[in-house]
Amino acid sequence: MLYFTRWKAAAIVLTALVVCLFAVPNFLPEKTVESWPKWAQRHVVLGLDLQGGSHILLEVDAASVRKEKVEALRDDVRRVLRDARIGYIGLVVRGNSVEVRIREANQVETARAKLNELSQPLGGILATTGQRSVDISSDGTLIRLTLTEPAIIERVRQSVEQSIQIIERRVNELGTVEPLIQRQGTDRILVQVPGLQDPTRLKELLGKTAKLDFRMVDSTVPVEQALQGRAPPDSEILYSSTAPKTPYLIEKRVLVSGGELTDAQPGFDQRTSEPIVSFRFNTSGARKFAQATQENVGKPFAIILDNEVISAPVIREPILGGSGQISGSFTVQSANDLAILLRAGALPAPLTIIEERTVGPGLGADSIAKGKISSYVGAALVVIFMVLTYGLFGVFANIAVAINVAMIFGVLSLLNATLTLPGIAGIVLTVGIAVDSNVLIYERIREEVRAGRTPINAIDAGFSRALATILDSNITTFIAAAVLFYIGTGPVRGFAVTLGIGIITTVFTAFTVTRLIVAYWVRWRRPQHVPI
Repeated sequence: MLYFTRWKAAAIVLTALVVCLFAVPNFLPEKTVESWPKWAQRHVVLGLDLQGGSHILLEVDAASVRKEKVEALRDDVRRVLRDARIGYIGLVVRGNSVEVRIREANQVETARAKLNELSQPLGGILATTGQRSVDISSDGTLIRLTLTEPAIIERVRQSVEQSIQIIERRVNELGTVEPLIQRQGTDRILVQVPGLQDPTRLKELLGKTAKLDFRMVDSTVPVEQALQGRAPPDSEILYSSTAPKTPYLIEKRVLVSGGELTDAQPGFDQRTSEPIVSFRFNTSGARKFAQATQENVGKPFAIILDNEVISAPVIREPILGGSGQISGSFTVQSANDLAILLRAGALPAPLTIIEERTVGPGLGADSIAKGKISSYVGAALVVIFMVLTYGLFGVFANIAVAINVAMIFGVLSLLNATLTLPGIAGIVLTVGIAVDSNVLIYERIREEVRAGRTPINAIDAGFSRALATILDSNITTFIAAAVLFYIGTGPVRGFAVTLGIGIITTVFTAFTVTRLIVAYWVRWRRPQHVPI
């Protein structure tokens, strides 16, 4: 156990040195690190409780998800029956159900067979639960399709997952450092942005669904007549996004949706110098947009964001390039924000802010100061105890613990992990665990000396026979840390991450670094007694 080949010793030293070097950027000024290569600029990010920032808890509007799902089912029923050339009347939505009455009684079974295609097994074709997305029943010529509750719950879950991805893109566009965005419960999303002291703009970005549509303005009926309740069934009244609120009669049919945008950038109109947002469609969207503008030259069309008309220009000529621009009463920031929203994509459902907190940097600075004091005091007491109890071997243990802490920061930097106050507690706890490993080794060496072994044999036996005990204790602690990480959220996860990393580095330093130091000391001094 005390013999190391040259390549093995070099590998241990090189591993410890490289990992420790990754921690160096945390202790240097930001300007110094900026000139380094990108891969060397990794550092530990301070969490919300250490540097302040914004904490926002969002809730997905389950009622909106339910409504959208039912309306999509209604549209699918209409499409299936039209494709099958089956006559129907009274296609209506009632609660979670869609009802349709078939004109000819002899076509009811055919219609039901066709509509059965809309009822899919939950979880895909490999699902084994037997649950389906739609229950279908009939009463004479009336067919009723009802969304099952598991299908709605699954759709809410999907909406949360999609929203998390879109929120990540939106927040990252703000240029913030390491935001924490994670699911909480079944229909909530937690957003924590360290370092952001004014959450107003963040809330505006997160609160907008950003559903962009391009639709035609309905010119067949005057908007004043539509306001009196005589709007065509395939059109609806929407208002402008700016004051005074101007009403428009807009066709419900969507020409092109915002989901077919590939890019959106803020800019300025070359003629008026007003802020605008330039956009570009993908191939499918460009084809649809070109066809729509070719067929409607001279007619107005509306650009609609979240059911508000941003602008309603007249199509002067076909737009064939797959790109265009949105103009309106934009400021530079509002144009930039709209571009961010369009690039990130539309949320699948509205989000409601149900909790909001802003943590000031003063509180974070106080936490850092107290964390430093507790760490310094704890480390000093450990160093003094080890030296007083084990003498020179205590010094060896302290060197190994110092390398262990440096490696923890190196690994955290390598992962660009976020360090929170519980994370600092995890590091302090790791120091105790690391010392405990050395204590087990040294106490085993003492027992071997008492049993009459020579110093070298006692040291060798101490390291080899303590291995099983140390591995058992550290593995069980690591399992606890893994469980905390898996089921925990926020600060609990931060504690679990630092504790788990600390356990791995502790095992490495206890059985490689400490053993290597002791091995070279033995080779150098050839001791006649063990100075413990």
